[in-house]
Amino acid sequence: MRRGLVAFGGNALIKANEKGTIHEQIANAAEAARALVPMLGSYSHMMFVHGNGPQVGQNLIRVEEAVTKVPPLPLDVCVAETQGSMGYIIEKAFSNELQLHGDGRDLLSVLTQVEVDAEDPAFRNPTKPIGPFYTAYRAKHLMEVERWAMVEDSGRGYRKVVASPKPKRILGIGALKALYNTGALITAGGGGGIPVVRQLDGTHKGVEAVIDKDRTSVLLACELEVDDLIFLTSVPCIYVDFGKPSQKALGVVSLEEILEYQKQGQFPPGSMGPKVEAAVQFLVRQGGSVVLTDAANLKEAVLGKAGTRIVHEKKKTEDQGSLPCTVKISSRSRT
Repeated sequence: MRRGLVAFGGNALIKANEKGTIHEQIANAAEAARALVPMLGSYSHMMFVHGNGPQVGQNLIRVEEAVTKVPPLPLDVCVAETQGSMGYIIEKAFSNELQLHGDGRDLLSVLTQVEVDAEDPAFRNPTKPIGPFYTAYRAKHLMEVERWAMVEDSGRGYRKVVASPKPKRILGIGALKALYNTGALITAGGGGGIPVVRQLDGTHKGVEAVIDKDRTSVLLACELEVDDLIFLTSVPCIYVDFGKPSQKALGVVSLEEILEYQKQGQFPPGSMGPKVEAAVQFLVRQGGSVVLTDAANLKEAVLGKAGTRIVHEKKKTEDQGSLPCTVKISSRSRT
């Protein structure tokens, strides 16, 4: 029995061409649970980390539309709200599916604050577009009065941009480990975590930022010492020479092989690059395996019969155990 962590995007609950209604999200969560529950038999311990880009985008639109009637909410609070609402939807879907399979494991959704460095260079160059599109007039007002950083987005209007700093520390990680070690199914780190910075007096405050979900997943996977880090993607496996006559699917590959493909430029920043970089960081730090696949192939992938599995048998030494699990991941836009 193994220890695992599954990371999947917020678009698993709001799919392309959907309105994103709560009923659609509940139905999509049930579909995700049907795909994931069959593979849980291979794991004694499991954590789920979800994205929340579309859901935070919806919240920010609600904030803008209601700004003349109720006080607006900052981004860190919007992230916290989606952690709670999505955790509830995911937990209920998995609870119902587990009951059908006769699996009595407990489930728990945990609001997760993630500390970032107030001096992270990302704060000096915010690049992540979030929320609604604004007219030039409204954008000018927000830049002057609210001091927002904004960019024009492909002729569709102006959008707010925020920083995407690296996760530094999971607050409450000791308690989170204890919960994980009970064997309960834990949902945590939603949306990459609620971004907070530590102040000079040791207290924390929320900041306007988004944290990459894959970076936080790697940090959590290292802290929890998982055997398998699983990235649920929109494709069944990693390909090299993608889109060319020589295209080849990767099955089980070593860390050394994936590093060679990476050196060849096989994984562009706008597609598989960030997940491969995250996989490399996890394997260098932790050892074990990283699985990349889609929902349809997940059960077979964890058994080594589908998807891509990157393996590295290097285990931590005492000295390595004290090293921070840092991740360098390419920039990606977020809605």
